[in-house]
Amino acid sequence: MLHNPKARYTARATQFLYLAVLATLLLTTFYPAPVEGVSIVLILSVKLLPLLALAITVFRGNNRGYIWLAFVVIFYFTQAVVSAWLSEGAPAPVILTLLTFLLFTMAMVHLKVNRPVTD
Repeated sequence: MLHNPKARYTARATQFLYLAVLATLLLTTFYPAPVEGVSIVLILSVKLLPLLALAITVFRGNNRGYIWLAFVVIFYFTQAVVSAWLSEGAPAPVILTLLTFLLFTMAMVHLKVNRPVTD
């Protein structure tokens, strides 16, 4: 639920970044090459299910859903930073690091803008 007209913009930005993170996670599963000997379904499940569980709340603009999204994104951010460090700046982990940072930040901005009005 949106409590402020400005919240529509922050919600749309958060939704865009959410989809960008999902797309990046999906692409990094297959590029440059899938991991040999591991089920693609298993890899995609581990990568995507925690975020996909929050899809409805993200697209409805539910504040509690955005709070949970922020908690979950912290784990993705941590993993992306470690991967970027270990790969010495490979493009995919760096992009994922930036996207998860922006997603977390925009979710927090949305929560600030979308606070319920109390009199």
